[in-house]
Amino acid sequence: MAPYAALPSHPNIARVAEVIVGDQNVYVFFEPGKDNMHDLVRRRKRVPESEAVALFRQMAEAVVHCHQHGVVLRDIKLRKFVFADRERSKLLLENLEDAQLLMGSKDSLVDKHGCPAYVGPEILSCKGPYSGKAADIWSLGVALYTLLVGCYPFQGTKPISLFSKICRGRFTVPDDLSPKAQCLIRCLLRRDPSERLTASGILLHPWLASNPVPKALGVSPLGGQGLEQVVPEMGSCRKNLEKLREVDT
Repeated sequence: MAPYAALPSHPNIARVAEVIVGDQNVYVFFEPGKDNMHDLVRRRKRVPESEAVALFRQMAEAVVHCHQHGVVLRDIKLRKFVFADRERSKLLLENLEDAQLLMGSKDSLVDKHGCPAYVGPEILSCKGPYSGKAADIWSLGVALYTLLVGCYPFQGTKPISLFSKICRGRFTVPDDLSPKAQCLIRCLLRRDPSERLTASGILLHPWLASNPVPKALGVSPLGGQGLEQVVPEMGSCRKNLEKLREVDT
C-alpha cells in the first residue's frame, strides 16, 4: 500500500474506490475502466500516429507523476492502461500493483520483475542493482513501438529466445513511421539505461510537442475478419519471469 499512500491523485491514474481490511489481507478496489490498450492494438493492429500521440502522452504523464513522487511501476505494459470513457480518448493507469516506493532519492532495484515482452536488457543481464525508472522507460518504449507498429519490437517463441533478442537490443523501426516517432522509439529503447530519456524528457520530445484531443477510437468487435492476434499473448507473465533467473549473459 506504500505507493498508494505516497502518490497524490492524478487524472491519468485510477483512484482507489474502496479499501477493505480483512483479518489477514487488505483488499483494494479501483474505479472500473473500459477495455485496455492491449486489446485496442490486438483489434486494430496499428494505431495511427495522429491518435497514438495523445494516448501515449497520457501514459507518459502518468509515469512522470509516479517517478516524481518516488514510485517505480516495474510492470508497465499496454494492458495496464484502460480507457475511462466510451470515446476511448482518456486513459487511466489501472493500478499500482507491483509498483515500488523508492527510499529517498536512491533509484536502485535488485529484484527481476516485469512482463517478458516489456522487460529491459539490464534486468536480464546484470547481477547487481539497476535503475527502476530507466527500466520503466524501456517498457514505455516497448509500449509505444507496439502501439504504432502492431507487434512487439522483440519476439520469440520461447522466453529464452525472447530474452536473448532483448539483451542484444536490435530491432527494426518501419520506414512509414514519421521521423519524430522513430526518434522517440530509439530514445526509449536504448540498451544503456543511462542513455534513455527520463519520463519528463519524453514530454519534451518533438513528437509530443502537440497533443490534439483524439477523436473516438473505433474498435471493431471481436471475431471479425483480419483480427488475428498481432500482439501475442505471452501466457502468465509471472510464470515466464522465472526464466529470468536462467539468463545470465
